Amino acid sequence: MEDGAIVELYWQRSEEAIPETERKYGAYCQRIAYNVCGDHEDAEECVNDTWLRAWNRMPNERPGLLSAFLGAITRNLALDRWRARHSLKRGGGEVPLALDELAETLDSGLDTQKELEIKELNRGFDVCSISWTKPSGTCFSADTGMLPPSQKLRRKADSRKAR
Repeated sequence: MEDGAIVELYWQRSEEAIPETERKYGAYCQRIAYNVCGDHEDAEECVNDTWLRAWNRMPNERPGLLSAFLGAITRNLALDRWRARHSLKRGGGEVPLALDELAETLDSGLDTQKELEIKELNRGFDVCSISWTKPSGTCFSADTGMLPPSQKLRRKADSRKAR
C-alpha cells in the first residue's frame, strides 16, 4: 500500500492503518529501535509505542514522508528508553558493586544496631567516668573497666590496632 493511502487510513481513523503501517514499516522501525537500544524486547516496545504515537499524532499532522515521520518517532522513543535504562539515578548498573564495597567497609561481624548500642553505652560510661574518678586516678569505662587513665588509653590504642 502506498504511503498516501496509509496516511488517509489514519485520517479516517480506520483500524486498518496500524496493520498496514506495520507491514510496510515494521522491519524499518524495528531496526532503528534495536540499533539504539541494543535489546530486542526494548526495540519491540518502541515499535509498538511508535504505532500508538503515530495514531495519536496523525489527525493533527499529515506527514510528507511517512518513513521519516515513523523513523523519527521510533528513534525518539528508543533514545528515551535507552536513557531511562542507563541513567545515573539508577546507578547505571554500578549499584550492586557500590553496595558490596560499602558492606566490606562496614562489616565487623556485628549488626549495625548492636554496634550503635555499644557505642552509645561506651559514650555514656565515658561521660559518667569523669565524675566517678577515684582519688587514685582510676577511671571506669565499659570497654576498659577500672584502670588508671594511662593504661586505659594504651588499651584503647591496642584494640584499634587489632582491628
